[in-house]
Amino acid sequence: MKGLRLIIIFFITLITTYSCSNSDDAQISLAGSWEVKLDSTNVGANENWAKNKFKGSEITLPGTLDDAEIGTESTLEPAMNNYVLSNLTRKFRYIGKAWYQKEIEIPSSWKNKSITLNLERIIWESSVYVDGELVGTANSLVGNHKYNLTSSLKPGKHLLTICVDNSNKFPFINVAGDRYPDKVNQDMAHGYTNHTQIKWNGILGDMALEASAKNTPENLQIYPDSTLNKLKISFNQENSTETEVNCIITSAEGEEVFNEKVTVKKDNNTNSFEINKPENLQLWDEFHPNLYDVEITTKTGKTSARFGYKFARNKNGDLVLNNKRIFLRGNLECVIFPLTGYPPTKKEDWAKLIKQAKAYGLNHLRFHSWCPPKAAFEAADEAGFYYQVELPHWSLKVGEDAKTTSFLRKEAQKMLKDYGNHPSFIFMALGNELQGDISLLNDMVAELKPKDNRHLYATTAFSFQQPTGARPEKEDEFFIAQWTKKGWIRGQGIFNNKSPHFNADYTSGSAHIEIPLVSHEIGQYSVYPDMSEIDKYTGVLKPLNFMAVRNELEEKNLIDLAPDFTYNSGKLAALLYKEEIERALKTPSFDGFQLLQLQDFPGQGTALVGLLNAFWESKGVISAEEFSQFNSELVPLIRFEKAVYKSGENFKASIEIANFFEEKTNQTIDWEIKNTKNEVVKNGNLTNVNLSIGNNAGLGEINFPIATNTAEKLTITVSLKDSKYKNSWNIWVYPNEVSTTNNDVLVTSSFKTANEALKQGKKVLLNPNFNSLKGIQGRFVPVFWSPVHFPNQPATMGLMVDTKHNAFNSFPTDSHTDWQWWNLCINSKSVIIDSLEVAPIVRVIDNFVTNHHLANVFETNVGEGKLIFSAIDLTTKLDERPVAKQLRHSLLNYMTSENFNPEKTSSFKDLEALKLEGKQDGFSTTDIYK
Repeated sequence: MKGLRLIIIFFITLITTYSCSNSDDAQISLAGSWEVKLDSTNVGANENWAKNKFKGSEITLPGTLDDAEIGTESTLEPAMNNYVLSNLTRKFRYIGKAWYQKEIEIPSSWKNKSITLNLERIIWESSVYVDGELVGTANSLVGNHKYNLTSSLKPGKHLLTICVDNSNKFPFINVAGDRYPDKVNQDMAHGYTNHTQIKWNGILGDMALEASAKNTPENLQIYPDSTLNKLKISFNQENSTETEVNCIITSAEGEEVFNEKVTVKKDNNTNSFEINKPENLQLWDEFHPNLYDVEITTKTGKTSARFGYKFARNKNGDLVLNNKRIFLRGNLECVIFPLTGYPPTKKEDWAKLIKQAKAYGLNHLRFHSWCPPKAAFEAADEAGFYYQVELPHWSLKVGEDAKTTSFLRKEAQKMLKDYGNHPSFIFMALGNELQGDISLLNDMVAELKPKDNRHLYATTAFSFQQPTGARPEKEDEFFIAQWTKKGWIRGQGIFNNKSPHFNADYTSGSAHIEIPLVSHEIGQYSVYPDMSEIDKYTGVLKPLNFMAVRNELEEKNLIDLAPDFTYNSGKLAALLYKEEIERALKTPSFDGFQLLQLQDFPGQGTALVGLLNAFWESKGVISAEEFSQFNSELVPLIRFEKAVYKSGENFKASIEIANFFEEKTNQTIDWEIKNTKNEVVKNGNLTNVNLSIGNNAGLGEINFPIATNTAEKLTITVSLKDSKYKNSWNIWVYPNEVSTTNNDVLVTSSFKTANEALKQGKKVLLNPNFNSLKGIQGRFVPVFWSPVHFPNQPATMGLMVDTKHNAFNSFPTDSHTDWQWWNLCINSKSVIIDSLEVAPIVRVIDNFVTNHHLANVFETNVGEGKLIFSAIDLTTKLDERPVAKQLRHSLLNYMTSENFNPEKTSSFKDLEALKLEGKQDGFSTTDIYK
């Protein structure tokens, strides 16, 4: 037995030695424990710290100082000010140089090898020292910092020191957000900001020493041809004399599709060759994410890279991929990872995010003013997901600083070199909303296009500088815009100013654009903060902004309503997102949209514009299944005139389908109309329908004569038979004749008349001219982006209706704002009832900065009488305003019922405080309804 044990130990030792030798031949990981010393006063600039082993704080790399809780600890407390409401708060903060040090040992097997140091991601500058000698310095926000250490690392022990400086190296890449008093929080570009990503100091991702044979080929690039029948392959190799190399192409599943010796052409250190597309090599797109590995073997070594065979281009103004039209259902990604403050560098983390995005029907991410790590590309390649990446650049001073321009040019080249093979990398813009020397941007794009035609390029993702923002620049291959010279191409300029209509698209503003057109940052509808989210922040960031709002809600006795504020404001946002997306899908000259956004944006004034939180988790507002009904590769659509109908009118809708999936023949389209009891009131179908790729308009019609004696909500659903594809819309129908007066209730617009009646113990519906009231002008749409970032806006966040209240027995409504409320909201004031003893019937959700008790309609006892107060116009032009007429009718029915017993009691003097001084009590003889 003893002898057997010795034999086993011998073989284990042999195997271990062999394994270590193999590992050493390729790579030495530098992950693990390091020493770190901070150098904010630049004491270490004389390089003395690199010459000798120092004792600092222990830190684990990959990681950041924030992860290790090293730096200045935050002393901020929750407060309703711009310091706190700017963004999530770093628990520990450090800006400046940090020196990282570790002893390493180079194995004897690395003698005569080329040795490189690879540091995957750093903010912003790194300097590397070996045994006290400076090897070099690197600057990049978009990719790895790579050093050749061949001459510095002989076999044996060495002291490796890396100085990382995260201070602002090129301020001109950034626009300053001057609303935020802390200067370090004024940088907005997501490559270098504290608003989403944080200005961390550390090293992320791969960090390793790599050994290879000298003159090993590198920088393998694979270029599909625009005709989709050839492949050009290039690689770099110094001092190469060979004219032939072996090329093997294998599918990701291991199937070999090409294996031949090929003749290479030389151009300095670049070798290239061209082959016909192998017969079994399949195309890559969102539905067929086929991936292949190319391996090149030369006399001195081999190199490999993964790619997908695809080619994107402009075809007569349409965006096509592999000669098939595609439509971008996009979302912004702004480095929002609130547990770490930095992007993940593991593929599985990105795969999880993309899976959630695809569940909600997305097929595209725009990386706003930054470029993600390689793991993000790898995950997207495998999932069939389209990316737009950008330089770390959001500036209003383009071209004013030559050093910044040089830095950005190098960053662009690095993005193409490091990530160009990834099929998911389809679009590239030079930054976000750039202003300044636009001719320079055109020059930069002109330099990139001939060097790498695998991507489509744009000078900027929109611009407020005119005329750039309203029409494509000469070098643009795609155009991202909010409007053109002919009008808006997104909803913010429409939904509050025009009554709801669903027969519109953006053709008038887009048809003249001759390159692919994508609408810029649509949405931005703010949702009330979710207080339950606070406990999720277990990482390096503290949600003092959420905590400040929670504290104020508690002080104002609103905290119990917070979940309802989130839900109902979210429902309104979802409603508007739906109509935004459907208008885009109905526009034949459109090639996509980019949402801002599906998930929350926790910076720039706490811009909670998401239907998901910052962790990509549902807020319970709308499910992935519901959202994808109007946001997917195939979407049924209808065009109809309006949301509100009177008895005797005809509901008429035209059916169409946006199909960016596959051609379909001999299809059946079903439609039905149901009431709130889930009863089908009418249905029908269209048969023998052929669906081409693109916009299939005018497929058929729905006609439904409205005949009703009661107010009702109806739901129209259109579906593609025997498929998952369906979509729904609500309309509201109202009877023509309903009572709007009652002998038992005084309806008046006069405070004076109301007071006299209340003294006599009467019931009063007081409906003053809303323009004579103090309060916030009524709006249908919620806060745009953030009430902190954009403080000068009517800043309410939708309605919260008590649907169980008997006041709505004759008025069908959900608890949230829906399209039938549009006319009521526009013709109203949201009155502040902080100090009033009243019970809201229609509550208005205030924004999270002011957090007032707001109401449109409330009830209270006054003296001997009972009162309903309406700041919604329920008086003028009621025959033209069926919703206002029906609400007035429903309120009067309630007031004459035994259920009308207000719980609160107010003085009339308090009610009179709602009046604007100098304004008349009631309505003038001129109708105020417009």
